[in-house]
Amino acid sequence: MADLPTHIIPAATLRSFVAAIFGKAGCDAKEAAEIGLHLVSANLTGHDSHGVIRIPRYIEDIQTGRTLVGQTVAILGESATHAVLDGKYGFGQHVGPQAVAIGVAKAKQSGLSVIALRRSAHIGRIGGWAEMAADAGLISIHFVNVDNYPMVAPFGGVARRFSTNPVTIGAPPMAGRAMLLLDMATSVVAEGKVMVASNGGKPVPEGALITPEGRLTTDPETLYGPLVPNGPRNSFFGKGSLRAFGEHKGSGLAFMCEILAGVLTGGYTSGPLHHDGRQISNGMLSIYLDPLHFGCEDFVRKTMEYVDYVKTSPTAEGCDEVLYPGEPEARHRAVREREGIPLQVDTWTNLCNIAKGYDLPIPA
Repeated sequence: MADLPTHIIPAATLRSFVAAIFGKAGCDAKEAAEIGLHLVSANLTGHDSHGVIRIPRYIEDIQTGRTLVGQTVAILGESATHAVLDGKYGFGQHVGPQAVAIGVAKAKQSGLSVIALRRSAHIGRIGGWAEMAADAGLISIHFVNVDNYPMVAPFGGVARRFSTNPVTIGAPPMAGRAMLLLDMATSVVAEGKVMVASNGGKPVPEGALITPEGRLTTDPETLYGPLVPNGPRNSFFGKGSLRAFGEHKGSGLAFMCEILAGVLTGGYTSGPLHHDGRQISNGMLSIYLDPLHFGCEDFVRKTMEYVDYVKTSPTAEGCDEVLYPGEPEARHRAVREREGIPLQVDTWTNLCNIAKGYDLPIPA
């Protein structure tokens, strides 16, 4: 599928536009600004799958009551080094920062903490939460699952059993360099990247999808069913599945995300028998580590030395340089902050249609 024409929107303009939309949808100014900040941040880092393309679905979730505005996480249990939190189906861009703040405070005091968050609405780009912890000087590890929303076939199978179940690891910033940040789905691509492809964006990689008959494909209709321009994208309409990355390795990691983020948090798994009737929620198990409490005062310096060592590797054929985790996102951000954020025509049209429904002016 060839790329279609795009609109280029300045990041600040897009943040304000998104915040205005969610203000009209019922969020207070703080929550609306958080949603705008984190959705646009995903676009800035090149993770368009978790950016403003999500807004039509978010608005629908507000209207149907699947996502609740203005939620404060409930602390169901805690100690000096852990907390179990209920997101109460609040916006991930609102309850996610609350969970991170609790984890950071406990780790700063005790050296480490574990935060179990259940029942968050779509929690967004997980790299954003690792960046918050890194800015506080902490290492963080995050395991995420999605309840009652299987899209990924296990290794050796064709039926949906997992969601895209991301794993994210972040480290404190290195002076003058991109943050060390691993942020990945355990599927070949995140579901949102198939959504982007379905709107005329970058095609999904070969073998990212599998049909019920076991045939590998790149066709987004495998996941969504017949595509309607500017129409909704709902994976319930498709008959095929995403595939886990790395064959048995990604499948095994996705499996453990269900156990850690779904079972251990007290939430739900992707299985149909383990939810409370709502369409979807996220669970997230997060681990926060303070290098200073581990006697590693020179953690950042040693990390930088190792980064330099890895990057000195001679390059393989077809590659210009060795990149470490987090560099691609940082480069995307620099370019898009300077030049603006490209949005597929369908994505921009959907945003404008929502704004018109709220009598909001369209940015020039």
